[in-house]
Amino acid sequence: MNVFDCIVIGGGPSGLSASLTLGRARREIVLFDDGSNRNRVTHESHGFITRDGIKPQEFKEIGLKELENYPSVSYFNTTITEIIKDIGNERFIVKTTDGQECVTEKIILATGIQEVFSIQSVRNYYGKSLFSCPYCDGWELRDKPLIVMAEKEEHALHMAKLIYNWSQDLVVITNGVQLSKEGVTELQKRNIKIKSEPIKNLIGNDGYLQQIEFVSGETIIRSGGFVVPSFYRPNDFAEMLGCEVQENGTVITDGVGRTTQKNIYIAGETEKSGPSSLMISAADGNKAAVSVNTDLTMERF
Repeated sequence: MNVFDCIVIGGGPSGLSASLTLGRARREIVLFDDGSNRNRVTHESHGFITRDGIKPQEFKEIGLKELENYPSVSYFNTTITEIIKDIGNERFIVKTTDGQECVTEKIILATGIQEVFSIQSVRNYYGKSLFSCPYCDGWELRDKPLIVMAEKEEHALHMAKLIYNWSQDLVVITNGVQLSKEGVTELQKRNIKIKSEPIKNLIGNDGYLQQIEFVSGETIIRSGGFVVPSFYRPNDFAEMLGCEVQENGTVITDGVGRTTQKNIYIAGETEKSGPSSLMISAADGNKAAVSVNTDLTMERF
C-alpha cells in the first residue's frame, strides 16, 4: 500500500489551497471531498479578489482543475468514515465509504462547519435572500427592507449595528426572546423596529423572502435579511484524534495549522468552529500546508 505524505480532508477553499501548496512542493497527497461544503447553497460568493461574485461550485471546479497540473496530487469525491492512528502517530490509515484505504504520514482537517437554524424554514431562503455574513452579501441587499433574525441579545445588537451600514430599513426579530430595556433603547434610537413574538412561518417564492408570519397572525413584509445560526463540525475527527479543543469549540493550534497532536493539522472553519470568508479560509489552508511541508522537510533531511 502506498504511503502518502499528506491527506487533506475537505475540498473547500482551505483544503483546495492546502492541496495546491503541497502539490507545488512536490508532495504526494490525496484530497478527499464529499461535496457537503456549506456554501453549496449560495448562488454567489463575494470578497475573494479576482473572483468576486463567482458561484461556489465554479470556484471549486477551477481549484480542482488547477490541481490537475500537479501529478503528485490525487482527488477523490468520497466521504472519510474512519481514521486509525498508528503507534506514536507516525502514520494513519484513512478509510472511505467506497472501500478505499490510504496510509499517510500527515493529515490536514479542512472539513468545515455546518449551520443549525431554530426556524427550519430558513433553509428555504438561505443562500438566496437570507444570509449569515454581511461582508459576503450585504452589498446585494443594500437599501432593501431587511430582517435581522437572532435569538441572543448580543447577537441581535451586533448584527443590527453591522447591517445598518448597508440598509437602515431594519426589523430585528428575536423569535420569542425579550431584549433588555437597554438593548431596545439602543436599537430604537436608530429607528430599528423590534419584533419579539415567536415566528410561525417565513413566506416567499423560489428562495426569495416576501413576508414573516408571527404566531399572533400578524405579518410583515421583508425582502431578505441576515440570520445568526449556531454552528457545528460535521464530524468529530479532531476530538477523535486527540486534538485539544477550547471551551468555545476552537481547536488549539500554534497559529499555522499544527494541532496539539503530532502530524495532525487543521485549517479554515474546521479550526475555528465558526464562519470564515473564502479568502481567510484559503490563507489558512496555505499556512497549514507550509507547516506540513516544513515538518516533512526537517524530519527527512
